[in-house]
Amino acid sequence: MKLFGYSVVSSLCALVMGVLLVMWPEAAVIYLVITVGVLFLLPGLYGIFAYLASRRQAESGRAFPVVALGSALLGLWLIVMPDFFVGTLMYVLGALLVFGGVSQLMNFISIRKLTGTVPGIFYVLPVLLLLAGILILVNPFEAAKVPFIVLGVSSIVYGLTDLFRIIRYRQKKEAGITDVEVIDE
Repeated sequence: MKLFGYSVVSSLCALVMGVLLVMWPEAAVIYLVITVGVLFLLPGLYGIFAYLASRRQAESGRAFPVVALGSALLGLWLIVMPDFFVGTLMYVLGALLVFGGVSQLMNFISIRKLTGTVPGIFYVLPVLLLLAGILILVNPFEAAKVPFIVLGVSSIVYGLTDLFRIIRYRQKKEAGITDVEVIDE
């Protein structure tokens, strides 16, 4: 019997990744921003080096790749200062949620003045958006960690349930149960 098949290894990896994301979500946020930085830096550097190589081959008339330079500089900035971008993006997201919630509330109030009724349930989502925006603005770094914690918990659940499935399947296989036949009545 094969002890470590692909399914077991992938389930264990999911379990380890989940535990790491739950234990250190702030590191996951930072590494995601750094990864995005690398994804901007590499094509930017490639564009600049391709331009310099073409100039050496006496190909004139080609304009300097400003977009490639911008991409490389943005990528370098993301790599060097990931905390700045996490904070900035979370403040932008928080502000957008506050504005969205206030806008929807104002729209429902306007509709109520015109028609006389708006069901109370319609106010729930705008209030939740407003509260989420305020929460993000008050503590942007904690809010940035939440999706990674959810991803981590989901990964742990996936890993554990898949390991349970593998163990159960192997127990049935070792007991000689290979298939179940459905009998029509």
